[in-house]
Amino acid sequence: MGRRVNVIGVGMTKFAKPGESEDYHVMAAGAARAALADAGVPYAEVEQAYAGYVFGDSTCGQRAVYEVGLTGIPVINVNNNCSTGSTALFLGRQAVEGGLAECVLVVGFEKMEKGALGSKFTDRANPIEQHANVMLKVQGFNQSPPTAQMFGGAGREYRWRYGAKRETFGKISEKARAHAANNPYAVFNQRLTLDEVMASPEVFDPLTRFQCCPPTCGAAAAVLCSDDFARRHRITHAVYIAAQAMKTDYATSFQDSMIKMVGYDMSANAAREVYERSGLGPSDVQVVELHDCFSTNEVLTYEALGLCAEGEAEKYIWDGQNTYGGKHVTNPSGGLLSKGHPLGATGLAQCTELVWQLRGQADKRQVDGARVALQHNLGLGGACVVTMYRKD
Repeated sequence: MGRRVNVIGVGMTKFAKPGESEDYHVMAAGAARAALADAGVPYAEVEQAYAGYVFGDSTCGQRAVYEVGLTGIPVINVNNNCSTGSTALFLGRQAVEGGLAECVLVVGFEKMEKGALGSKFTDRANPIEQHANVMLKVQGFNQSPPTAQMFGGAGREYRWRYGAKRETFGKISEKARAHAANNPYAVFNQRLTLDEVMASPEVFDPLTRFQCCPPTCGAAAAVLCSDDFARRHRITHAVYIAAQAMKTDYATSFQDSMIKMVGYDMSANAAREVYERSGLGPSDVQVVELHDCFSTNEVLTYEALGLCAEGEAEKYIWDGQNTYGGKHVTNPSGGLLSKGHPLGATGLAQCTELVWQLRGQADKRQVDGARVALQHNLGLGGACVVTMYRKD
């Protein structure tokens, strides 16, 4: 076992629609400064920085971090599709846990364009995309964005397998908007009824427009440190990472299941490892931030994380077990569907929300008695990071 890793500072910008944000380095520096101020630690104490982003040049991390300070520290640029932010967090956690650094800064950012997730499939050497082309021809390929087809196809498979209603997926978006109404950092703060969600234009059955995450601009950051560093700076009762795991695709991703193709086995195995390492399980968790890029993926992820049994997500949703007053408050931030999804920032925005929750600083979104939190961040191609946070 390595050293305990504490999250002593977090910060983020308000997420924005494409064309309405500052430049990436301004957003990133703002989030980093906020995290350092939250930690009460000067930038001179930071020994390494990890910068996550998907769209950008090879040293955008330096451009962002240099706005905060020029101290010559290593800056590692990270790109792992939609799990980029959590991958950067994973690397920073490893550095502290392994004794390579006492204090590190992790920042994620993205300045996206309209339609950034809608590029058509190509013949790139990406096995996920190649396999998706075959699977989608079976299910009814159309001109919808490829990610919508993949996660929509997984939703179809779930319906065929368990007889779930289309409205069950719509309930996820209704919840997301209700939660985001209390989040000043979210892109969408307006509530939606289930009827409004279902009446929005169809993207790829069973997904409607309001069940798909929007292209988003924004940044988020976290400061990690060892127990020794925390003691020297008189930081007590910090939120800490109880366990973390990353998984990539298994052979099952390329067989005959759309559900598995979009990361079910990565998620399930990462969660299983986190539960084993932390000694905690789903029943110990009060609050969850999970990767709801599409409403269908939130439904699948409930089961992959063991929040409910396989085939029981529909009942779990309609019984209100996924919101305030239920077993697990999922995506109190509004999630990717309503808070937004700036790819490189998403994992660190999830981290920020959960740290605020465990500190009791989430204002109107606060989950009563939150002591243990679970994070799930997924990227196709593929990688999944699951993290357990705790505050004793």
